[in-house]
Amino acid sequence: MLPAPPQANTPLASRILAALPQTQCTRCGYPDCAAYADAIATGTADINQCPPGGAEGIERLAAITGLPANALNPANGTEGPRSVAIIDEQWCIGCTLCLPACPTDAILGSNKMMHTVIEASCTGCELCIPACPVDCISLENVTGEYTGWAAWPQSEADRARDRYEFHSFSRLITGPSSPEISKTTSITAKKETPTADNKRAVIETALARARSARQPKS
Repeated sequence: MLPAPPQANTPLASRILAALPQTQCTRCGYPDCAAYADAIATGTADINQCPPGGAEGIERLAAITGLPANALNPANGTEGPRSVAIIDEQWCIGCTLCLPACPTDAILGSNKMMHTVIEASCTGCELCIPACPVDCISLENVTGEYTGWAAWPQSEADRARDRYEFHSFSRLITGPSSPEISKTTSITAKKETPTADNKRAVIETALARARSARQPKS
């Protein structure tokens, strides 16, 4: 049987999940929107922990759960405009570390090749930024003064959810949890080590070159 992508575990959690913006940013304190929805449904998380949903998002969750619509918890962040990630092509070293970090597969690139962001698929989750070793990824405001659900329509949320579920399903199939991969991991580990070492060496060399280039010239 093929593994399933992340889904809410109860009918209530499913309704809650459908009311979340699907940015998969983890700022709620959970690994994805489905996990946060389950936590709300079981009473282990408050409904005011989603900055992308903002005040309107809290109202939506309050209507579903019957809980009071308290202000957004500042510990989880602040409501703001929607942003998209932008990669500085001049500094990108093609390390591919940002690719698995993106929950919606919105980054195109390959090893040692310049990467680029598919802006229409980017949720502004910011997860690619800490993954980049040369700090070549920044955020660009694309909705001006519009924030929360005013900056992120339901159609975009639905599209982001579809992309995240496909992303998660693909990782389940091709990642270490796949039976086919697991059977061969121990056999190929020694063969793969030089490749991993070479990749680290390439990244370290590129990092040193980038740092050197950024130093002010005397």
